[in-house]
Amino acid sequence: MSIVQQVLEGNRYALSRVLTQIENDTTEGREALAALFPYTGKAHLIGVTGAPGTGKSSLVNRLAYFYRHPPEGEPKTVAIVAVDPSSPFTGGAILGDRIRMRDLTGDRGVFIRSMASRGALGGLARATAGVVQALDAAGFEVIFIETVGAGQAEVDIARLAHTTLVVEAPGLGDDVQAIKAGILEIADILVVNKADRPGAISTERALIEMLKLAHPSREMVSHHGQMMKVEIPAGGENDSEEWVPPVIKTVATENKGIDELAAAIAKHREFLQKTGEWEARDRLRLSTEVEDLLGETLLRRWQKNMPERKYREVLEQVFARRLAPAEAVESLLSSAQGS
Repeated sequence: MSIVQQVLEGNRYALSRVLTQIENDTTEGREALAALFPYTGKAHLIGVTGAPGTGKSSLVNRLAYFYRHPPEGEPKTVAIVAVDPSSPFTGGAILGDRIRMRDLTGDRGVFIRSMASRGALGGLARATAGVVQALDAAGFEVIFIETVGAGQAEVDIARLAHTTLVVEAPGLGDDVQAIKAGILEIADILVVNKADRPGAISTERALIEMLKLAHPSREMVSHHGQMMKVEIPAGGENDSEEWVPPVIKTVATENKGIDELAAAIAKHREFLQKTGEWEARDRLRLSTEVEDLLGETLLRRWQKNMPERKYREVLEQVFARRLAPAEAVESLLSSAQGS
């Protein structure tokens, strides 16, 4: 039986091997991912981002436990992809998110995969999309993707996930962070975690005020790169046909607010499917992945065909300020086409 067939039949050991091959970008990994791809597209991808110290891992832990032990309905299978920062010197990483998810230990319906970012920017590792696709094909119904937690640069998750949670916490400069357009615009749901701490009400109020500025009554706004018309009535409820991110307060360590957060996630999924946005985000995610892979592949081919001597000559001209970087690129591309 092939390793792909083993993954489709629920073999965890085979899945782990495939994920490692995908991360290492091996030929076997690429072939397995291509074979698994037709079985993808069923899972609900939930991104979780926010600054360090906001309690993202604890929140994911409680949400995963909620889906495995729902108050009503059937439990869902859950996969968690936790991306941790890599050392800029050794490339290693302390994959510590599993420590915060001990409640899920031994549950066969949960699969946790820690990944090192390996220097990639944007909060995700380069192989994250492929890993998520493999987990999707393996039959997991809900997949959480937790970003590194570096702050306002982490907007890549909005292109990968169906639902993006932006987690804030009191006392971390959130009144200022709420104004940052990049973080605000990628949020489908805003979470004020550690809401038992002083300043939680102020943080919640700041986020709500920023939402009002970002979504003025009956105005066109940009959300996930698309223009949409929204209305926020005086009561704060969203009764329009457009999605306005709700602000949910939680205390993950005490399991408070998790039911409300899960309800908001379910409501957002219903909204995506009702409006056709679910398919639109799938198309955006896949087109972005194709473009990223195309760029990497073309760069590798160019490096393979470009003589090292010519490359060093052009760089020396840049170092001597005789050639601007943009001119150097044009020169190198012309040389590659000529060869």
